[in-house]
Amino acid sequence: MGKKEKKNIKSNEKQDDSIANSKLVERQKEKKVVKKIVWSIVSILFTLLVIFGIVSYQYVTSSLQPLDATSKEEIQIEVPSGSSSADISRILEKNKVIKSASVFRFYIKLNNKTDFQAGYYLLSPSMTLEKIIQSLQSGGSPVAFDGTKILIQEGLTIDQVAESVAKSTKYSSSDFIKKLKDPKFLIQLKEAYPKLLTSALESKETKYTLEGYLFPATYDFSEEMSLEIVIENMVKKTDEVMQSYYSTIENKKMTVQQVMTLASLTEREGNSFEDRTKIASVFFNRLAVEMPLQSDISVLYAMNKHKEIVTYKDLETNSPYNLYQNKGYGPGPFNNPSEDAIKATLNPADTNYIYFLADTSTGKVYFSRTYAEHQELVDEYIIP
Repeated sequence: MGKKEKKNIKSNEKQDDSIANSKLVERQKEKKVVKKIVWSIVSILFTLLVIFGIVSYQYVTSSLQPLDATSKEEIQIEVPSGSSSADISRILEKNKVIKSASVFRFYIKLNNKTDFQAGYYLLSPSMTLEKIIQSLQSGGSPVAFDGTKILIQEGLTIDQVAESVAKSTKYSSSDFIKKLKDPKFLIQLKEAYPKLLTSALESKETKYTLEGYLFPATYDFSEEMSLEIVIENMVKKTDEVMQSYYSTIENKKMTVQQVMTLASLTEREGNSFEDRTKIASVFFNRLAVEMPLQSDISVLYAMNKHKEIVTYKDLETNSPYNLYQNKGYGPGPFNNPSEDAIKATLNPADTNYIYFLADTSTGKVYFSRTYAEHQELVDEYIIP
């Protein structure tokens, strides 16, 4: 092979190496570009995922709150017979009672909320999901509301119920109270609803015999309706609700008056069903060791006052309703409890708790087994 041929071969080899190197550089550039594109796409997807998560969280959180906490509007809705939870959720969203049907449906599924009743309801965008659920479980009116509506909220005392009646009807609060105290009328009600009212009429020193027996609900009122009918409708509704619990009360060897008394305390002392079952357990544990129930609600009822802080002087109030000074159940209920509170009372949690307190800033309830533990909680959450 000549020198010229050898030079040509070397030249070709150099060209091949150059081409190979060039292709290698191009491939490396392509890989870098591909990596940049992939990472850009991943970054965009991750950012979108984060944004979606934040937006979804905010949407769900807002959907769990009242649609309009300041609204005073009452919206009539109909829950047809045989409606599923999905149907009810859509009805509520369509009528602008809740923000999201899907969130409401998920909430009732997650919390195992069932037993919704057919009928007509008056609901407000200011109601919490729990209040809406309680209304749907209590049962609606079989006919649409066409007259004045009387709204009795959970935990109202009879004095407060009287004010609601006076605002919605032609009757004054004093007319309402006077009829509630009519001995002949009370006997008539007892004869009509003996399981419900026998122990109430047997109780001594009650301020109002029917305290605890005017069920929280919305009632239809027409101009020709008498006070007797107005009151009996409330008592009748209580009896309808209590039908599911009479046998349980009998098996527990309790009276209806005792159950309604504890339910009225758990109604006001707790917000969630879980907390109420634990609060009920505290009351039963105290009763078991003959310890006073020591509920501030009883003191405020005895004083006929509404205040945030109960003082040591308040605890000395001389009244059979003061359950700091008196052991046992006292004369009777302190307000008109919801079915949720009644159910919690009859199904108390199995605990050794003797004390509880609520952090009013958060609504969280703390439980303890000893006074020392309780005092630590008081120092941490109550005393500034």
